[in-house]
Amino acid sequence: MKRILILSHACVTAINQEFFGVLGQLSGWQVTIITPSRWCNDYGTVLEPQRWPTFTGRLVSFPVWGSGNIPLHAYRTFFGALLREERPDFLYAHHEAYAIATWQIYRATEHFHPCPRAFCTWQNLYKNYPWPFSWLEQDVYRRSTLAFPGSASATAVLRQKGFSQPCVQVPYASDPQRYHPQLRDRDLRRSWQGSDLTSECPVILGYLGRLVEEKGLQTLLRALADLQDLDWRLVLVGSGAYETELRALAIALGLGERLIWVGFVPHVEAPKYLASFDITLLPSETRPNWKEQFGRVLIESMACGTPVLGSDSGEIPHLIHQTGGGMVFAEGDKTALAQRLADLMTNLPLRQSLGAQGRDYVARHYAPEAIAQTMIAAIQAVV
Repeated sequence: MKRILILSHACVTAINQEFFGVLGQLSGWQVTIITPSRWCNDYGTVLEPQRWPTFTGRLVSFPVWGSGNIPLHAYRTFFGALLREERPDFLYAHHEAYAIATWQIYRATEHFHPCPRAFCTWQNLYKNYPWPFSWLEQDVYRRSTLAFPGSASATAVLRQKGFSQPCVQVPYASDPQRYHPQLRDRDLRRSWQGSDLTSECPVILGYLGRLVEEKGLQTLLRALADLQDLDWRLVLVGSGAYETELRALAIALGLGERLIWVGFVPHVEAPKYLASFDITLLPSETRPNWKEQFGRVLIESMACGTPVLGSDSGEIPHLIHQTGGGMVFAEGDKTALAQRLADLMTNLPLRQSLGAQGRDYVARHYAPEAIAQTMIAAIQAVV
């Protein structure tokens, strides 16, 4: 039996182990995941690793320095005893190449148990990192057998930086058994719409994610201010540093009564919200050091049969055009956004058609089994 060892801070959150459980089931390999024993997430909550029900592999945790800091955290171990015990056939660092933890596990495998190695990357903008991160990045490149970029643009950045080994694109997966239209919650919708209203009026617009400036929510509110003659509600699921400014802008634009502020919800609860929206919005706006790397909420919404409307920042337009599950507007253009919103809000058959197309495509191409098979084939080629 082949053994694959995975280093992943993200797998402290149990649901992120789901994909690796599928990979183990399909391949028949023994999968071991290493995570921090304590991790501070983006919302300031300290997490300890819990097992996802369908992950049957081994889950190992070690304390870290720099908990919560993705590129800077380091494990307080040399990994020697674990590597001698596991004797992995393949190592996957579920981290960027410039992260200290990636370099740390790479060097440990070289010293204690050499084997083929790979990392992942979502970096879709070329960035020159300061020393020592630039050196760590290039050292990881030299020691890698292949890479798993999440998008075509991330692959292009890898090549631009001189990485010459095979690149196999592995995007996020969306499980159609957990994300599906049947999760549409009438009680939840009634709480947003008002109990005296029909199931389709007003139209429920939804955003799920961080409330930060680069997500373009200020442009969204200004666009909605021009559509007050239409019957809609905007549900904002998430929290973040920009919430105070957004609330003030909503009041200034006269939108206060049309917005529902849900706050943070755990990832496992996201499906019922996405299935209960009529349209999911992702109006991201590119910054000098950031553009949308993927838009995971888009494929999760499509899996629920919910059409999406996104800006043309980063990977968003590619994903929407590829799936046929929504519409695109020019980022930061409130007039274009308002027009697309009006088109979707006033045309139920169009929303239904886009939702059906998106769900069909995501079920075929973004299911965990489909993504896992791609990764399995790549690993088998080098082990």
